[in-house]
Amino acid sequence: MTDVTNLAADVRAFTSNAFLVPGERTVLVDTGANFDVVSRIESRIDALDAVVLTHTHRDHVGNVGAVCEAFGVETWGYDPEQPAVDHELGATAHIGDHDYDILHTPGHKNDHICLYAPAPKVCFAGDLVFADGAFGRTDLEEGDREALIRSIDRLRETVDPDLSALHAGHGPSATTDAYATIERAGEAARRR
Repeated sequence: MTDVTNLAADVRAFTSNAFLVPGERTVLVDTGANFDVVSRIESRIDALDAVVLTHTHRDHVGNVGAVCEAFGVETWGYDPEQPAVDHELGATAHIGDHDYDILHTPGHKNDHICLYAPAPKVCFAGDLVFADGAFGRTDLEEGDREALIRSIDRLRETVDPDLSALHAGHGPSATTDAYATIERAGEAARRR
């Protein structure tokens, strides 16, 4: 299992989760918004190696400038044409102590990705699916319900049925029945 801390767990402001993943390459997955994430990072580690963004909605990238300035790091995401993205992700990214497969999963936003590490069976799902089996909004700009359903199906087909943790962009992480969470989200997206 990977040692992951959600730095936004107790924040009451409008923000996404911001996951600190320490290890060989210490990475922040999404920066959140509207809270002091820098001090929360500094209270846990001395240095940060990179920021990886699941997508570029404001609640996920609002703290990018502060984090990059404080730690002298750059950001990685799907679309380097987005202002918050310095570099385009390839097929994999080393995060913490593991290699994560990069899955392009549009539907919530065109530049949305999920990150999946087969070795520890951990997934960062952004706003594609959530721990309660819900799914990301498709009523925002670039939202597309059919694309979202295809993306959920792709994630379900990619991850191991013994998925140990699914870290979502909002709310709690799923650490029991994580694979079933993806299945429920796919079913719910088809019904609504």
